[in-house]
Amino acid sequence: MPCFEFSKFLLSLFVIPLLSLTGEAATYRGHYCSVTTIATANRTLFAANSTYESNLKIVLSSLSSNATRVTTGFYNASAGENPDEVVSGLFLCRGDVNTTVCQDCVATATKEVRQLCPLDKVALLWYDECFLRYSNLSIFATINEVPGIKINSTQNIGETERGQFNDLLSSTLNLLARRAADSQSGKKFATDEVEFTGSQTLYSLLQCTPDLTDSDCFRCFQSAIGTLPMCCGGKQGGGMLLPSCVVRYDMNPFYNITAASPTRPPLAPGGRKTSSLTILAIAIPIAVSMVLFFVGYCFIRRRARKKYNTLPEERAEVEITTVESLQFDLDTLETATNKFSEDNKIGEGGFGPVYKGILCNGQQIAVKRLSGGSGQGAEEFKNEILLVAKLQHRNLVRLLGFCLEGEEKLLVYEYVPKKSLDYFLFDATKRQQLDWPMRYKIIGGIARGILYLHEDSRLRVIHRDLKASNVLLDDNMNPKISDFGMARIFVLDQTQGSTSKIVGTYGYMSPEYAMHGRYSVKSDVFSFGVLVLEIISGKKNSGVYQSEHAEDLLSFAWKQWINRTPVELLDPTVRHSYSRNEVIRCIHMGLLCVQEDPANRPTMATIALMLNSYSVTLPLPQQPAFLHRGRAKPNRPTQELESDQSPSQSIAWSINEASFTEIQPR
Repeated sequence: MPCFEFSKFLLSLFVIPLLSLTGEAATYRGHYCSVTTIATANRTLFAANSTYESNLKIVLSSLSSNATRVTTGFYNASAGENPDEVVSGLFLCRGDVNTTVCQDCVATATKEVRQLCPLDKVALLWYDECFLRYSNLSIFATINEVPGIKINSTQNIGETERGQFNDLLSSTLNLLARRAADSQSGKKFATDEVEFTGSQTLYSLLQCTPDLTDSDCFRCFQSAIGTLPMCCGGKQGGGMLLPSCVVRYDMNPFYNITAASPTRPPLAPGGRKTSSLTILAIAIPIAVSMVLFFVGYCFIRRRARKKYNTLPEERAEVEITTVESLQFDLDTLETATNKFSEDNKIGEGGFGPVYKGILCNGQQIAVKRLSGGSGQGAEEFKNEILLVAKLQHRNLVRLLGFCLEGEEKLLVYEYVPKKSLDYFLFDATKRQQLDWPMRYKIIGGIARGILYLHEDSRLRVIHRDLKASNVLLDDNMNPKISDFGMARIFVLDQTQGSTSKIVGTYGYMSPEYAMHGRYSVKSDVFSFGVLVLEIISGKKNSGVYQSEHAEDLLSFAWKQWINRTPVELLDPTVRHSYSRNEVIRCIHMGLLCVQEDPANRPTMATIALMLNSYSVTLPLPQQPAFLHRGRAKPNRPTQELESDQSPSQSIAWSINEASFTEIQPR
């Protein structure tokens, strides 16, 4: 942790807990009442002095009186015997606040909710410190993702830092989502502080109601996280407050870091309260002294590092601004690969073989030896290397450098140990290692990598050869997109390019590129759609399917879709572990990506949103490209296929049933 950041952390340990002693009023964020139009008023209002109102008073009184009696900061209650008069209510206090703050917030909420929603049967009220809701419907142990409110910072992230910030935010929130959903403490609550720059820290908090199952809690988090790009894109702080969960982040601390830490020592019961002034008098001098000590220590350490540091691995931390910082000499790479021996050969790409190597410092690398006759000059080769090396994303294979000596053109990449996706996916035995959660993770990682290339990097890059063999897997089976030999770099306002030399892999190429040489971000989207359908089915797009109207994977997927049996596309080896909603949504998304007209295909930003939020309604797919239209049935409209837990009205299929039912929103 950098010294300046550690100093901020030390101050936060002392100052933030002291602020919680001041007993400030709860911070209002928003509310929702069930009455929104005159047309619905007769269904959602209760009469004054009715039995429903009496039951509501009982519930609110129970919530308020129990705010100090629960250790999880969560409590629910209900009252009433007649189904039309039952009231269910609950509160959830933020996981880091103490019982006093929780009690004050709940007491405030029980009073203000009657003023804000005086005769409503359904009401939700959000504060920073707690949340309260009641309803005439059952709300216990039930996931609710609507309605919600957003929190927005007025400060923006700088344009040059936005891509890096979005990557950090996405990885942090998704990691926290799993940690909070799987929490064993009973709170379903997690926070994290992650360094962004030397002087900035990202603070994040996730919490759901403890009565949810782990899977429902995680789904609620994913729904909230998926809406953040729309509500808070580019902001230094933001969040979504939903009925079942909360997701928040900021560049400034907004919660009690000490109380939120899972390793904090428990408070002694019955301990005597200490005066706030006494605590301030003791704590502030200690904090200042510790800050000064660590500032001095870091200053001395930095000087020592400048004097003695000659480690070669520091080269990786130098900002990439010149070609020379990326250049390897041929002797080094020949030594690392044992002179490009066949024993070290790990693959054969479209432009030459790939060898595993080990540098003298023990770092493993992959060296691609480009075949001669590429026609590219030395200067153009080095300029392209410099551009590609600046692409830094966890779902891209990192280019470490190059070598250009004599006839040799060598590219040096990070070594990714688990081989390529096709090595597992298209092998009858090995694909059993890819269960559905792992395949879904791989789909999401590939989507994030392509989104970075298209929109979030400082360049706009079209890969042009996205396929299973160009997706490598690390030790944790995280996907990394590789092989940028055919990539094209666009200027920021460029949307399309063309070429007379068609290069790529048949079956993954979009029709406009294969037939007319036109390529764009939508060309990569088409390839991504094919890859998604391959991951779902475990079959190559070029395979033959025994079906009356389908000879390839796209045709087979389309046939299952229009026959309302989409899950028949799923690889049989994962049918014991799959999520039906996720599978159907991914098939739907894949078919949208492989539509013939590029304008109808979604962007990668939209695809990322589809993967992260069940609240997004997907449009109807049209017939895919490359169908044998002479044998296939004419194009006809299809029913929309949507998650059977979506809040919007949709069509839901069961795996082995031909009939379908409409799910009405509650």
